[in-house]
Amino acid sequence: MEVDPMGLVPLPSTSSSDDQAMLVDPSPSQLDTTALVPFVRVSTDKLTVSYTGSGTGEYDVGAVRADRPVPGGRMAYYFEMLVKNSGEKGCVAIGFGHENYNLRRQPGWDIDSCGYHGDDGRLFTAEGGYGKPFGPTFSTGDTVGAGINYASKEFFFTKNGKLVGNVRLDIKGPLYPLVALHSPNEEIYVNFGQQPLLFSFEAFMLEERLKQQALIQKSSLPPNACHRIIRSYLLHYGYQDTVDAFEKESEICCQPTTVEDEQDGYALNHRKILREHIKKGEIGLVFDKLREWYPQVVENETSAVCFLLHSQKFIGYVRAGELMEAVDYARIELAKFLKINFFADLLEDIFGLLAYSDPTTSCTWYQLGMCHPEFVADAVNVMVLSTNPNLKNPKNCAASRLEKLLRQVTVCSSENGDRAVFDLHPELWNGSKI
Repeated sequence: MEVDPMGLVPLPSTSSSDDQAMLVDPSPSQLDTTALVPFVRVSTDKLTVSYTGSGTGEYDVGAVRADRPVPGGRMAYYFEMLVKNSGEKGCVAIGFGHENYNLRRQPGWDIDSCGYHGDDGRLFTAEGGYGKPFGPTFSTGDTVGAGINYASKEFFFTKNGKLVGNVRLDIKGPLYPLVALHSPNEEIYVNFGQQPLLFSFEAFMLEERLKQQALIQKSSLPPNACHRIIRSYLLHYGYQDTVDAFEKESEICCQPTTVEDEQDGYALNHRKILREHIKKGEIGLVFDKLREWYPQVVENETSAVCFLLHSQKFIGYVRAGELMEAVDYARIELAKFLKINFFADLLEDIFGLLAYSDPTTSCTWYQLGMCHPEFVADAVNVMVLSTNPNLKNPKNCAASRLEKLLRQVTVCSSENGDRAVFDLHPELWNGSKI
């Protein structure tokens, strides 16, 4: 049986919200030398490639991929290739392909790849034939680049610092940067950002951000959308008095018109009362009310919600300096949770609060979200909402519509942009410091 199916208990984290906001996938930094074909030699810098084959056969291509796939969580990605020597035929190319791409084929010759080729300036996109006219040829001394614009869903290519063109392609990821050579004496150097890029990628990114921001500004919202979503948040967490004041001040009355509206308002008065008791530290009254109104919530004495309530009572004793009462309460109500691995480590941190005259100075205090009455009240609130007989899936009430929206925005931002267009974390944290 799942111990915490509603996700009520947060596991302690040693990283801050700012640290989590900064987590991004690592970028390619060098070429992958673990899967080389016989026709290429990669120098010790793992960035310079030379062709060693005859270049007479279709499968005599020497392609090399980067050590990592193109990272997500940003608006665009870009890398460059300097053609140090275009060799006998100038059959050098740059592009992208999947992890298992055949490295004896030019990028763009096979599915899930694309490539800009130097000998004819054509763009190959795995559609067969001889590619499509795309841009100028490139040879010795030229620097060409390849990038992915996640915001516009396009691949783009450059030559000597200028944009050549872009193309929208449906290629499955994750994708790896690819370079390829196919005639004697060819030699290239790949720049993953370890050297200044010839193309002004930062200016390109700024322009794309402005485009995305303009699109956002043009987006329309339904009438009273902000009012309704704020109201739904307040209803979801049982802030009945705040809802009444909010509607009075805004002079907008939103009658329930959807199933979600009715679900947000379920057991509103009961949830308000339970929240007030928890904030006052009246945990015994909370258990009494739950047994009277929603016995199924506390039927399992070792459930997550019971753990949170008992932990809150214990912490209340500690904060009041009533250490003997805290120890006695722990022996009676919390000891049973020690047998459950899910709670054992959390209890160790909670019991550690006994060592502090002021538990808020403990190094684990701010990692234990359950230390705060508001958090426990939110958990009880969710469990009461889950008893609504009209709910098809009780787990859907674990978060308000506003929180679901913010999560969706965050995911979309991380997948389709580098959080510069919309980054939820600075919007929240910077605002809290004003």
